[in-house]
Amino acid sequence: MLAFFKILISFAPWLSFLIIARDSLLRVEIGLSVALALTVLMGLLRLHRGIILWVGVAFFGGATIAVIGFNDSWTLRHLGILANGALALGAWLTIALGKPFTLDYAKEHVDPSLWNDPKFIRINVLMTAVWASAFTVSAVLAFGKMEQFALSELGYELISYAILISTAIFTAWYPEHLRRARAAL
Repeated sequence: MLAFFKILISFAPWLSFLIIARDSLLRVEIGLSVALALTVLMGLLRLHRGIILWVGVAFFGGATIAVIGFNDSWTLRHLGILANGALALGAWLTIALGKPFTLDYAKEHVDPSLWNDPKFIRINVLMTAVWASAFTVSAVLAFGKMEQFALSELGYELISYAILISTAIFTAWYPEHLRRARAAL
């Protein structure tokens, strides 16, 4: 259960943006500002690291400038797609570069002698791919919500939340499952 909350804390800027930035331009501006401040603070405190930190800085910095500085309505309209798309792109990029973003967090729980173990890296590629897939599907759902294709806004949001919560639960469960399976041998 602690692992689940650590995952949630690592996404605090994104979650704060998701919760705050609703229903009005003022709330979107506050949400962007809070998320950018949290991203920078968590980076300075080393609670947030790797490419996901830089994706957050780039996204929240760029979106804050576009929305608050330039009152850019296109960015405002597409924020959901852009946010999820940025996370998806960042996660897929870490896999392509051979440094899945979950490695930065997994290393806290594993002996340093295992950090370069191919099995440890494969496990993190899988976990990062699950996150990247969740972000990709969430970007598609955000597009559906924006264009109001088939579901209500709430329907799209509930599906997106369920996917992200399921992904966080999987991320907390899977390493423990592997440890138990290894111990049972």
